[in-house]
Amino acid sequence: MLRTNRLTIEIPSTSAVSAELTAPQEPCALFVMAHGAGAGMDHPFMRGVATGLAERGLATLRYQFPYMEAGSKRPDRPPIAQATVRSAIEKAARLLPGVPLIAGGKSFGARMTTQAQAEQPLSGVVGLVAFGFPLHPAGKPSTDRARHLEKIQIPMLFLQGDRDTLAETTLLQPVIQQLGHRATLHLLTGADHSFHVLVRSRRTDQQVMSEALDAMSGWITELG
Repeated sequence: MLRTNRLTIEIPSTSAVSAELTAPQEPCALFVMAHGAGAGMDHPFMRGVATGLAERGLATLRYQFPYMEAGSKRPDRPPIAQATVRSAIEKAARLLPGVPLIAGGKSFGARMTTQAQAEQPLSGVVGLVAFGFPLHPAGKPSTDRARHLEKIQIPMLFLQGDRDTLAETTLLQPVIQQLGHRATLHLLTGADHSFHVLVRSRRTDQQVMSEALDAMSGWITELG
């Protein structure tokens, strides 16, 4: 039986934000998921992840960043975004006490979560998952945005389309390799930054999503 609860998360020094818990009975882990820069927690991609993980025995807490809650298009500065990540994780721990916490998100949300972990370990979090880590702006290849990953000591999973213009594979693979056993890269063949595939690929977006969620579920199982 699946339960869905709409919630509010209080952020220190700023306004509260919306959140939603999607949980099966007796979940084996709880994924605290932040959204990307251009779409909030109710975007179909975010809902698809939550529903798909629930089918695999995992709960998800999706939440808004303050700028998205206010209807702004300009993402919050890192200190505010990181404070939101920490507040969401604290909320998650209270909602399902004793359930292992995985943190991360889509694109911007994943980067803010990994930055927060690099600044100061997130309490109770045993692993990080990035759906489409934004390694660099489109058309401006660089690995500068990955420098903070070296400070992270817990396991990380990167789910990445091999057509992602925000993370050229030739740049991302060496970054992951340098992180050693801490990082795992799962490349999604034919997928772009939004996990869409071209018709000629003979795959569907749904198949890509299923592959990503299966990979995540298996990775969490290996964490124990």
